[in-house]
Amino acid sequence: MKFFLHPQAQEELEQTVLFYKKQQAGLEKRFIEAAEDAINRACRNPLLYRKIDDDVRKCRLLHFPYAIIFRPRSAQVEIIAIMHLRKQPNYWQSRK
Repeated sequence: MKFFLHPQAQEELEQTVLFYKKQQAGLEKRFIEAAEDAINRACRNPLLYRKIDDDVRKCRLLHFPYAIIFRPRSAQVEIIAIMHLRKQPNYWQSRK
C-alpha cells in the first residue's frame, strides 16, 4: 500500500532529522530508518495498530520516542503526524 505524508508531517520529519543530526553523528540516519520502518509496517497492515481517534491509528517508532499518526484509506495510508510521544499529545487533531 502507498502512503501520503501530510505537509506538516513532512515538516516534523525534517525538523526531527535536523535535531538528531545535531545531537550525534549518524543518529539522524537511524531515525530515518526507524521512521521508514514504522511507515512500512503501517502500510503493510494498517489495522494492526491501535485506534486513537475515529479512524486514526498510531504506530510507534522503534528506539525513538516518536510515533506515526496515520489514517488508513482505501488506496493509501495518510500520515497525519510524526509525533513526539512526550509532547502535546493531541496537537495533530486539527489536521483531520
